[in-house]
Amino acid sequence: MELGDTIAETLGTWDVPTRITDAQKKEMKKLLIADSFCGLDPSESKNDSSRRSFLHMTAEATVAGLVSAAGFEFVTPHRALAQTTTSPDAALQELMDGNKRFTAERLTACGHDLTILKQHTIEKQEPFAAVLSCADSRVPVELVFDQTIGHIFVTRIAGNIATSEIIASLEYGAGVLGAKVILVMGHSGCGAVKATIQAKEVPGQISALYPHIQPAVDQTGPSLEAATKANAKIQAALLRQGSTVISGLVKENKLKVAAAYYDIGTGIVTLLV
Repeated sequence: MELGDTIAETLGTWDVPTRITDAQKKEMKKLLIADSFCGLDPSESKNDSSRRSFLHMTAEATVAGLVSAAGFEFVTPHRALAQTTTSPDAALQELMDGNKRFTAERLTACGHDLTILKQHTIEKQEPFAAVLSCADSRVPVELVFDQTIGHIFVTRIAGNIATSEIIASLEYGAGVLGAKVILVMGHSGCGAVKATIQAKEVPGQISALYPHIQPAVDQTGPSLEAATKANAKIQAALLRQGSTVISGLVKENKLKVAAAYYDIGTGIVTLLV
């Protein structure tokens, strides 16, 4: 049974105080179920939003005890590790833990106060991790790792390749901003890798991607998944070896560079070794 169903069932069977009307109980069910999946209705008006806030506070006050008594817990915002005390291994684990919350539909990032986050990141940013991912619209990096504003320094390019511009950006993320881990993430169904395998004539400058991905194809053959995984590992190795800034931080154990594969069907991120 999903968390939302559990909340709805609990509200329907427990004796909620009489000062809460049936209409309010109905609304509370709707809000709590939605919030359990970080869902907000984009059509909601300002008045609805105010009512939502009031009812949500009421719901927390009257229902939290009942749900706790029934043995269930609400998903609360997960506090990102303090960058200054985070080790590279802990930073990588935080990403993987966030992905587990994403696949379990128990996101916490949307529970953070965005106003406070924005205020704290106006003058500076201190991301604990950097991610090099494909530009594919099906790979929403922050969402996949259940993170929010200021947590991840993201660079995106078709085929998640380590061009000189990407390397420069990641050097800044690790060397200046202090990210503790760089994760190079390929994904299932990658069009850039597929195009490289097919080696067909394409319009414009799309073929400029091919030379960067070809070593992975040469290594694995025409298997899209195998080539995509090999490409992520090769690009990670290029970052470790091709950048004096990144390699220096790795040698000092201040930074970890890893490769991963994201399955867009399941939402699962798998580390590659």
